[in-house]
Amino acid sequence: MAKDARPEIPDDLLQLQRAAEVARRAATARAYSSEAWRPWLDAAEAVQRAVTEHAAATAGVSRYELEMAVKRAAREADEAS
Repeated sequence: MAKDARPEIPDDLLQLQRAAEVARRAATARAYSSEAWRPWLDAAEAVQRAVTEHAAATAGVSRYELEMAVKRAAREADEAS
């Protein structure tokens, strides 16, 4: 993959990442407790699983590059809103 080329980002991956970010902000807005952080950890795990599955199913797509592209796209979408 060319250095400037971004992998195709399916909407479901973008939505999962955005949900994980919302959960992270909610978890870190208050004192730590495993109950408060569980939604964030579950959401982050769902993102990792979906990214890994998508990269494995898509020839030539690096899981790492896809993950970074998903995070970047989610951040850009949040900044644009």
